[in-house]
Amino acid sequence: MTDTAKADAGKAEAPAPEPPKKTTVTITVDGKAHEARPGQLVIDAAEDAGVYVPRFCYHPRMTPVGMCRQCLVEVEGPRGPMMVVSCMTPVAENQVVHTDSPTVKKAQEGVLEFLLANHPLDCPVCDKGGECPLQDQAFSHGPGESRFVEEKRHYEKPIAISDLVFLDRERCILCDRCTRFAKEVAGDPLIHFTFRGNDTQINTFPDDPFSSYFSGNTVQICPVGALTAKPYRFKARPWDLEQTESTCTTCSVGCRTVVQSTRDELVRYQGVDSDPVNWGWLCDKGRFGFESVNAPDRLRLPLVKRGEGHEQVAWNVALDAAAAAIRTAIDSGGAGSVAIIGGARGTNEDAYAWATLARGIGTPHTDAQLGDGLPADVLLGLPRATIDDAMKATTLVVLAPDLKEELPVLFLRVKDAADKRKTRVLEVSARDTSVSALAYRTVHYRPGEQANVVRQLVVDESEQLGKGNVVAIVGRANLAESAQPTLDAIAALQTAVPGIRFLPVARRGNVLGALAAGLRPDTGESGMDATAICEAAAAGKIGCLVLLGADPLADLPDRSLARRALAGAGSIIAVDTFLTESAAHADVVLAAATTGERAGTTTNLEGRVTRLSQKVSAGLARPDWMIAVELAERLGHDLGFTALDGVTHELAVTVDAFAPVTADALATHRDGVLLDLGHGHEVAPSAAAAPSGSSYDFRLVAARKLYDAGQLVRRSPSLAHLAPGGLLHLHPHDADRLGAGDGKQVKVTSTRTSLTMTVAHDESLPRGVAFVPFNQPDGTVAELIDSAAPVTDLKVESL
Repeated sequence: MTDTAKADAGKAEAPAPEPPKKTTVTITVDGKAHEARPGQLVIDAAEDAGVYVPRFCYHPRMTPVGMCRQCLVEVEGPRGPMMVVSCMTPVAENQVVHTDSPTVKKAQEGVLEFLLANHPLDCPVCDKGGECPLQDQAFSHGPGESRFVEEKRHYEKPIAISDLVFLDRERCILCDRCTRFAKEVAGDPLIHFTFRGNDTQINTFPDDPFSSYFSGNTVQICPVGALTAKPYRFKARPWDLEQTESTCTTCSVGCRTVVQSTRDELVRYQGVDSDPVNWGWLCDKGRFGFESVNAPDRLRLPLVKRGEGHEQVAWNVALDAAAAAIRTAIDSGGAGSVAIIGGARGTNEDAYAWATLARGIGTPHTDAQLGDGLPADVLLGLPRATIDDAMKATTLVVLAPDLKEELPVLFLRVKDAADKRKTRVLEVSARDTSVSALAYRTVHYRPGEQANVVRQLVVDESEQLGKGNVVAIVGRANLAESAQPTLDAIAALQTAVPGIRFLPVARRGNVLGALAAGLRPDTGESGMDATAICEAAAAGKIGCLVLLGADPLADLPDRSLARRALAGAGSIIAVDTFLTESAAHADVVLAAATTGERAGTTTNLEGRVTRLSQKVSAGLARPDWMIAVELAERLGHDLGFTALDGVTHELAVTVDAFAPVTADALATHRDGVLLDLGHGHEVAPSAAAAPSGSSYDFRLVAARKLYDAGQLVRRSPSLAHLAPGGLLHLHPHDADRLGAGDGKQVKVTSTRTSLTMTVAHDESLPRGVAFVPFNQPDGTVAELIDSAAPVTDLKVESL
C-alpha cells in the first residue's frame, strides 16, 4: 500500500465529529415552534413565545403550587391532548401545547365563573379596580355571564391585619400568593389559610398581626383587591396615575421602583423586578416612606437665622449669606477651616458638584459618612462581589449589621440563597440576628474581639472555606465600637481565604457613589473624616461646617461630640429637606429637593449605578448640585456645568470609576451600570490587642432598626409609630442577676454619662452583652458612646 493510500485509509477510519450538544428544548405553542430552556415551565415558555396564559396563583419568584387552575392548557401526548396545569408542567422535547383550544377556553371560563360566584363585584370602590388581574381576565377569558344568582358570602370588611395592610376576605380568591410570600420569601409566616372547605379564608391568628417588614409586597402581588395598603387606600385610580421608573435610596441596596403620582403628589411606590438586585421586592420603609415627601413641615424655601429663630428668605439672600460664611472662615482660618460632612442621601451628581466645590475652595475635609462606617479606601478598594456573586457563592460569610434591619431586601436575597441555592452561610456576630436562622453556623464574639474569633473560625471551617467561591458581606455592625475590630477581622479573612471577595455594606443610600465621586477625606492633604471634623469643630478649629443632608445629632454615634461640634463651629450651613435637630443650629438652611423631586444617578452597595427620576415638582426647593453651582459662583469658582446632564457627563469624564456611566449606557442597561471599584485592596491589621475587660458588667452593642427616629420615618404617618424604642436588651439571666425584671428601670453608666433606661429581656443575646437600638424616638444610647474608645462598656444597676 502506497503512503497516499495509507493516509486515505487513516482518514476513513477517523470518527466523525460529534454534532454540537443541543442546549434548548423545542416545543410547539399554538402551532409555532419555540426554543425553550430545559426545565422551564410551560407557562413561562409560552410567554417567551408571545402567548400569555392567564394565571392567578403563579408568580415567577415563588414556588408554583397550581392552586387556581386558571392556567390550564392542553398538551398532546400518546393518548391525545391532555389538560395540564402549565405552571406545574416542565417543557419536554417536541412537546405540543395548545392554549386556545375549545376545551381550554371552556375550562378557563369555568374557573372564572366559580371564582366570581362569591366575589363581591365591588370594582367601583375597590382599590384594585383598573389594575386587577381578575377583572382583566374576566373580560378576556371569562364566560361573559354567570349562572349563579344566589346571595354571596359576606364577612366583616375590611379588617386591619397589620398597621399597614387591610384585608377584605370577600374579595380573596385563595390563590396562596400572600401566604407563600410571607413564608417562603420573607420568612414571616404570619398570614395563613384558616378553616376548611367552603369556609377557607386568609387571616392572621389572634394577637399575632402581620407585622412583617415586607407586608407591602403582598398587596402588590395580590391578584385581586383582598389586600390593600393603608397609605394608598382611596387615594387614586390607576388611570389617574402618572409614573416613572426610579431607584429607592432608603438604604444602599438600590431597589428598582416605580414612582407614581397624581395631581403633582406622590401617592405610591411599586417594586420593579430587577434581576440582579431586588427581584421586584421592596421593604415597607422604602415602599411607604414617600409620605415624608408630602409632610407639611417640608422646607420649601431657605432659612436664615435671625435672633433665636429662623426666617424664610429668598434664594439669593440665603446663598449670599452662605457664601459670606464660607468666605469669612477662609479669610480667618484658611481653606482648611471649612469642612463638609454628608452627601450620601443625594445623587452622584450632587456629591460630585459639592466635591468639586470643596476642591475649588481648597478644603480637603469632606466625608459622606458620619463616623458609622468603614474607611473610604476599604469600602471602595476591597475586591468586590456583586449581589448575584454573593448569592451564588459556595460559602457566604456575614460579618455585618443585621441585614433584615438595615438592608432588608438583601436579607431576602440571602434567605433565598440559603434556602434554595444551598449556599452555606457563616455568620460572625455579637448577637443573634435575622441571618442566624439561615446560617449553618453562627459564632458570637464579644464586641472588640471579632478578629480573634474570625482567626479561629477560618481554622475550624477551613474545609468549607476551601470549597468553591467565598464571598463576605462586611460592614460595621456595632456603632458603640470603633471600625478597627471589623477591619482586623476583614484582614484575617483576606489572609486565610485566598480569592475571597467582599460585598461591603454602607448605612445610607449613596455612600459608595458619594465617596467615589470625591466626597471623602483627601488623604494626600491630611483630610479629616467626619469624626475628626467634629473633634476639630468642638475645639473651635472649623470656621464653617457644611451639613450636606447630614444630622450629626441623630446619626453620629457619639452624641456628645456632635453637640460640642455644632456649638464650636464658627458658622453652620445646612442643606436639608427638614429643619432637623442639627439644622436648627445652622446660620443658613438651604431647602433641598428630595426623593421623587430630583433626577440623577445613584450607586448601590455593589457599585451599580442606576437612574433616579423626578416625578413631582420640588416647588422652590433645589437639588443639591444646583445649590453647589450657585454657591460656587458667588465664591468665584465656575464648576463647569449648568445642567444635570452636564454634571453626569463631567463626572464620567473626570472620575475614572464613573467612565462607563454614559447616557447611552444608562438608557441601554435598565438594571444599571456596574462600576469597576475593587482592585484587591489589602486591609492591614492593627497591632493593638483586643480591648480587655473592665470593671463594668456589660459591653454595649448599638445598632439600627428598620424603623427609627430618622426624618423619613418620623415624617411618614403610616410608619412613625412603628419605631420600637430605645430599650436596654439583656439576657434574662443577666437581668435576673441584677434584679431587673422585664420592663423595669435601671441605671446605666458608661465613661460618658449615666442614664435611666427600661430593660427588655432578650434570650437571643449572649451573656454579658447589652443591646440598645440606635436613634429611637425615646432613645439616648448615643449619649453613652465615646467615639474615641475602641468599645463601650456599661455598668447596669437596678433602681
